[in-house]
Amino acid sequence: MALKPVSRSVTSALRILLIAILAAVLALLAYAAISYGDALRDAPDLKLRADRLIAQGRGPDALTPAELRQLIRVEHPNFWHHHGVDNETPGAGVTTITQALSKHLAFEAFKPGVRKIRQTTYAMGLEARLSKRQILALFLDEAPFGRGPNGWMQGVFPTSTQVYGKAPAALTEAQWLRLVAVLITPSDFRLFGPDGRLDERVRRIERLVAGICQPRDNSDVMLKGCA
Repeated sequence: MALKPVSRSVTSALRILLIAILAAVLALLAYAAISYGDALRDAPDLKLRADRLIAQGRGPDALTPAELRQLIRVEHPNFWHHHGVDNETPGAGVTTITQALSKHLAFEAFKPGVRKIRQTTYAMGLEARLSKRQILALFLDEAPFGRGPNGWMQGVFPTSTQVYGKAPAALTEAQWLRLVAVLITPSDFRLFGPDGRLDERVRRIERLVAGICQPRDNSDVMLKGCA
């Protein structure tokens, strides 16, 4: 039995669909390119800001070597060797340190979805222009820590002073890891008062940095492999 030829209406519909798909792809590529360009444009001012933070003793050099290692081990284990995107390293998750920074620098209000493209390509632009040390200085300054008695807490150094009354370098390991533990979802944890879920996350991080356990895979940001 001979097949009937495809009608003109079906052919026209397929053509329109293909054009729509192509237009959507081109729009996403343009969005990515604009976002990357925005990071390059913002880079000179961000470099100056990062250098000021470092000079003021609010950069990565103001942490102890152990604190810096622990922060990177939890937030992005392969930070020193990746350029803003890491979908392989266990525990890194889909948001690297540089992407977490981009979420604060490139958006007034970040929402999941297509904006992930801007977050990622903006991060790639930052990596192309800023040093790792400068990226860390900005990350430490932008990092959110949830609500405290005086409102939302931001920045490792002011938060450490508000919570513990001293700079990060003067904290005990337990105190420091409690700050690090909050970074994954600041709005879900409480640094003031009891918080059993935060206690559990700190225990997992303690096992991780001691080398007792490993994240299950790239997506294991909650460290179920260390439960």
